[in-house]
Order: sequence, then C-alpha cells, then structure tokens
Amino acid sequence: MTGTRARRTVVSIAVSAALACGTACTASGGSTGSTDSTGSTAPPASTAPPAATPPRSAPPRSAPPSSGPASSDPPALTGPSAESLRAVERATGRAGSARVESTTVMGSELSLEATGALGWRDGLTGTLTITYTGGTTAETMRRLGTEAMEARYLPDAYYARMGDEFADRMGGRHWIKYVYADLEDLGGGAGAGFADQMRSTTPHQAVKRLLASGTVREVGEETTRGRRTTHWSGKVGGATAQTVDIWVDDRDLLVKKVERGRTETGELTQTAYYSDYGVAVSAKRPPAADTADFKELLAAQGR
Repeated sequence: MTGTRARRTVVSIAVSAALACGTACTASGGSTGSTDSTGSTAPPASTAPPAATPPRSAPPRSAPPSSGPASSDPPALTGPSAESLRAVERATGRAGSARVESTTVMGSELSLEATGALGWRDGLTGTLTITYTGGTTAETMRRLGTEAMEARYLPDAYYARMGDEFADRMGGRHWIKYVYADLEDLGGGAGAGFADQMRSTTPHQAVKRLLASGTVREVGEETTRGRRTTHWSGKVGGATAQTVDIWVDDRDLLVKKVERGRTETGELTQTAYYSDYGVAVSAKRPPAADTADFKELLAAQGR
C-alpha cells in the first residue's frame, strides 16, 4: 500500500470511529459522507445529535398548572405535564450517572450497539463498548480489522480504542484522541456544535428538550423491563423534527428512550435503556505513547 493510500486508510478509520463514538452517545442525525475505493472517508457531514434518553416516571403528580408568565423562549410546555417532566429532569440530573444499553440504526450507513456507564455531574464522562452490527461504515471498519471498540468519554475529549491492524499502521498506537474543540474546526462545518451535542446527550438534557418543544403528550402507563412506567411522547427540533419517546419510573428516573428521525441515508432510530442510577463511573486517559491525535491525522492527509 502506498504512503498516500495508507494515510487515507488511517483517516478513514479515524472518521468512522468518530461517527461511531458520537452516534453511540448522541444518535447523531448526520452523515459520514461516502467511502471511496481507496477507503478514504469524507468528514461527517452534519452531526445533529439526539441523545439516548431513558423512560419516564410514574403518573404526573398533582401539581397545579403553572400560573407564572409565559416564557419568552420558543414554545415551552406548561401545566401539570410540565411539572411532571421537570420533576424527571431534576431527579435524573441529580442521579449523576447510569448504566446504558443502546441500539442505533442510521439508514444504510451504520447500525451499532453500545453498553457501559456514563456520568454527567462534571461534563460527560464514562466508558462504552461499541459493537458494529451493520451498514456501510461497519463494513469498512470490518475490512480494516475492527468490529468493536472501547470509547472513553472525558469532559474535553473522547478516545476510541482501535484494533491491532490500526495500531500496526500507526506505529503501535491503538487509541485515537478526539478533542471536542478540534472537531469544531472540521472543514465545511462538519463538526459544528459537536462538543455541545455530546454534552447534551444525558437523560435530563433529553427531558429539557421535550420541555422546550411544547408538543409533549402523556401516552399512558406501561410496563418497561418489569417496571411500571409512564410513557411520554413529543417532537423536537424544528425543520427536521424528530420524535422522542421516554418512559419514566415512579422515582422520576428515565428507564427507556426512543428517538426517531431521518438522515441522508434513511431512517434514524435509537433506543436506549438506563439502569443503576448513581453507579460509579470511570474513564481514564489512555497512555500518550499509545494514542494518535485525530487533528494530527487529518493534518497529515492535508485536510
């Protein structure tokens, strides 16, 4: 393989890993671009992330409709439903962490499963194991020797551990480091807002989005993974509106979240389950000697 082609292949792996890490956490509605015959992948097109949020708690408490002045912000939910969802936002936010299981499908481009634990007290932190299960991005990664990877999320960056084949091409380095600020600078605005998107993927942030949408309805009581929950459904996001459904238990904690929308390659669906709220979360920075910087990989290819 020529030096140029090898560099393109390495960047292809790095971009695919960025998509997977971002999608596992955010249900990103963006596109990664196409992969050419050399294995080079264009930077992700747009990353509009719906985060995987868990189910919502029991029936609304008997709080009276809000009598305060209407918010000057765009449509916001009011009345008993708003009070119930605010209780969920507070309880989930205070919990600070949870175990996560999610599945994501982005049209023909990518499908994956993610399991692990995430925390949100001091920025997004935690570790997920991400397994590719289908789509063109998964096929590219498998050809390059990677079917699953570990992703570590820290407040300023996240790290993706690649396979031995990637390490062979990178002088023995297994990890790719993605600094959020660097991703913001990707050409064509591909990374615009990426850091904010990653930080807003926690369960209580998803409830905030529903509260701001003003289009939420209580569907009713359901049993979710053996627990009594209240199901809420709403639309968020302007022109490319996405549907968000959450199921909440009697402690006002999300148990399940489903987001649906569209991407350039087809339907986007992400389902996430949350459990063990308050679980201890750790995410250690990998050794610098075993880490390649994404920005440097792009610069080496002249992007």
